[in-house]
Amino acid sequence: MLGQMMQMPLLISSLLEHAERYHGATEIISVNTSGGKTRTHWAAVGQRARQLASQLDQLGIQAGECCATLAWNNHRHLEIYFGVSSSGRVCHTINPRLFPAQLSFIINHAQDQVLFFDKTFLPLVVGLREHLPSVKAYVLLDAPDAVVEVQLPGVLFYEDLIAAGDSQYQWPSLDEQSASSLCYTSGTTGDPKGVLYSHRSTVLHSLAVSLPDSLGLSAQDCVMPVVPMFHVNAWGIPYAAALTGASLVMPGPGLDGASLLQLIDEEQVTLALGVPTIWQGLLSAIEKSGSTVPSLKRTVVGGAACPPSMMAKFRDYGVDTIHAWGMTELSPIGTVNALLHKHMTLPIEDQQQIRLSQGRPVFGIELRLINDQGEVLANDGKTQGNLQCRGHWVVDTYFHAEHPALEAGWFSTGDVATMDADGYMQIRDRSKDIIKSGGEWISTVELENIALAHPDLIGAAAIAAKHEKWDERPLLIAVRREGREPSAAEILAFFDGKIAKWQIPDAVIFVESLPLNGTGKLMKNKLREQFGEHLLQPAADAKPSTI
Repeated sequence: MLGQMMQMPLLISSLLEHAERYHGATEIISVNTSGGKTRTHWAAVGQRARQLASQLDQLGIQAGECCATLAWNNHRHLEIYFGVSSSGRVCHTINPRLFPAQLSFIINHAQDQVLFFDKTFLPLVVGLREHLPSVKAYVLLDAPDAVVEVQLPGVLFYEDLIAAGDSQYQWPSLDEQSASSLCYTSGTTGDPKGVLYSHRSTVLHSLAVSLPDSLGLSAQDCVMPVVPMFHVNAWGIPYAAALTGASLVMPGPGLDGASLLQLIDEEQVTLALGVPTIWQGLLSAIEKSGSTVPSLKRTVVGGAACPPSMMAKFRDYGVDTIHAWGMTELSPIGTVNALLHKHMTLPIEDQQQIRLSQGRPVFGIELRLINDQGEVLANDGKTQGNLQCRGHWVVDTYFHAEHPALEAGWFSTGDVATMDADGYMQIRDRSKDIIKSGGEWISTVELENIALAHPDLIGAAAIAAKHEKWDERPLLIAVRREGREPSAAEILAFFDGKIAKWQIPDAVIFVESLPLNGTGKLMKNKLREQFGEHLLQPAADAKPSTI
């Protein structure tokens, strides 16, 4: 016997219609690429998204075809998110920080028909144009601009399209399994791979993101996604904000600590989301300014492990740090760290220790650990294994790939992790980064967390360096805090008592900055290329060897 309930497809247009209908006056604050702010609201986002969709019809863009964006976090980008997907097309957000060859590969692989871009990226678009045969229309995300017309003949202007669009456009009724958006992995090993999300997976992900024990969005929040909209759909926050009716602050291109702090204080941001490197800059700006960020209640940290020292600094300002983990292949949320009822009577120190892990799976995600032979391992909080997952918003097959991305129905994440009986999962390392010294494993994440707690360091990366006797030994690459001059010996001494002596790095190398990819993640492959043979040098024979 079947249930006798209404059947309504789970569509991105339904998220937008809800926000328009019940939260239409809720503000969307957007920092413009050219400076200044634009203040709009959910009702206007809905109207302009309809106008855009009607103009895509006029341009001849068919259902299922891809529309690309090279844009910052702003209100026009938000309108594209909803206007493209709700009308049955695929919103393809592209990381503008990739190399031109990667960009042309991605755009051609996706067969993008339209390319929307912010003026910042005009030189990039001009250089790419002759290599993009599928693109029918180039649209500047602004009003008409004579300078742009000269450099990019035939360019269209977003505000012209909107002005000519139909505000009464009706969203089509789509199959909820229809493709809605497309994101590509970073491509650090080989060509980037596309992950094609559906309307159904996106709506379910939005519901999970908004749960109290997840990121906890509500209509009482003013949310600032610092994570770029070109990185896994800004962790799904634009959709979750529409679902809950939250206010949004879109920070535009200025992601330095001072700019973010000014936005937080001026717009009374309650929840902000980003990677650890972003929050390092914010904390430095807070310290210099004397602000106490009174409105900010929660930060979500993902993309890399959050150092305990960072969580402690935020706590000093009364800000709760939510540790989360995910991947492009997971839309991206997999786990979020929230305490259980039984933890509430524990001492604060014990609670904080629990909060250091990447957290527990949200509903819709299932995790397991396996060994190299494929055997399922115990969830005892100690046994390390290869992390796998499955769920309602996990990739099945990469875009235009011939074979599924799964192994026996599970997706292998490439992470080495532990998991306890309550499901609290802790990433010990990426399988490609973990150090194997004399047959024993050393976690680079653990080494980095210790190093970043040193008051004289603002950045640290641990890598596996080749070693004649032990095969691999840990090498620490560190960035000194401005005005501080710690020695290598002082940094190594800081590890004493915090980790087994044999796990302490063999050497410290100080650098001006660490290499980051387009989403702010540390590129350890670059560090291994540069410093991977440092311990094979004659001067590195005796421990500790430092420069």
